[in-house]
Amino acid sequence: MNEEHIRERFELLLLPLMNDAYNLARWLMRNPHDAEEMVQEAYLRAFKFFSGFREGTNPRAWLLRIVRNTCYTALASYERRMQEVPLEEEASRIPDSSPFPSAVLSRKATMETVRAAIDTLDPDFREAIVLREMEGLSYKEISEISDVPIGTVMSRLSRARDQLAILLLERRKKDLL
Repeated sequence: MNEEHIRERFELLLLPLMNDAYNLARWLMRNPHDAEEMVQEAYLRAFKFFSGFREGTNPRAWLLRIVRNTCYTALASYERRMQEVPLEEEASRIPDSSPFPSAVLSRKATMETVRAAIDTLDPDFREAIVLREMEGLSYKEISEISDVPIGTVMSRLSRARDQLAILLLERRKKDLL
């Protein structure tokens, strides 16, 4: 395959998946700016190794696996750097959890509550929930992306859903007090 053909095939198969890549990166990185950087980095990596992409491989699962790995590599590096942050700076990053004053914002508050609950999940559980519930991927696709057996995917989803239910129930009880 010549270079032009590889580029055209890459654009045809992977560029339409940019929103999916960003959505996963956004949830894993928890920051839109970092997510954009991770998507860019992932696409560069994908292009670099695209000549090894095999016909019959699910391009969405292939790309999202690269996005996932790129994000986890960056997060590991970030976590090492964050261990040096003084506690005063850490405390200033805690979001204000006060309730919204207007009932008009109720839906937004509910969405933010769910998103905040998802953000507190273990990364493996958060990844599974995002890929299944937000990206609509099959268990098989999630298995390919995460490089774990389908049974593990099912277990992670079950545990993630259980944890989300508990977190949301606790939040509801707190709001009623």
